[in-house]
Amino acid sequence: MTCQTYSLLILSVIMIYFGHFGNSLNLLQLQGDIDRLKADFNSSHSDVADGGPIFMDKLINWTERNEKRIILSQIVSMYLEMLEKTDKNKAHARHIVEELYTLKANLPDGLQKVKDLMDLSKIQMSDLRIQRKAVNELFSVLQKLVETSTSLKRKRSQFQRRCKC
Repeated sequence: MTCQTYSLLILSVIMIYFGHFGNSLNLLQLQGDIDRLKADFNSSHSDVADGGPIFMDKLINWTERNEKRIILSQIVSMYLEMLEKTDKNKAHARHIVEELYTLKANLPDGLQKVKDLMDLSKIQMSDLRIQRKAVNELFSVLQKLVETSTSLKRKRSQFQRRCKC
């Protein structure tokens, strides 16, 4: 399978994943539109397979529903950026873009969360001033972690009581 085909496959995954929530999606028509888009992009070209998939391997690490919605929001934005440069006179491309905008409206804005993660990775923990600030915040951070952990345990416990597995 080629990289571009992987890319279009992930578009299909996004459409299917949100098909349960956005009842207006007609997946059979979208599949036909995606097939026409594959032809437009010549996605069967041999160089497309180089380097492996673009998005599919990223989704493996995002397991929780809300996590997936964040990364899928970013992926949808990337598809919209890519498709903005396509021929708007082609009905299939226009239809895919319209559906992606509809999906995007139902997704959280993951961009701020991505920026937060990038900002965290840039913090210079070797800086003494940063270390002092971090130590001042340590108890509050641990408190949030304990609250989150307790909340997850409570949810699991409630599920186990309801589930007669």
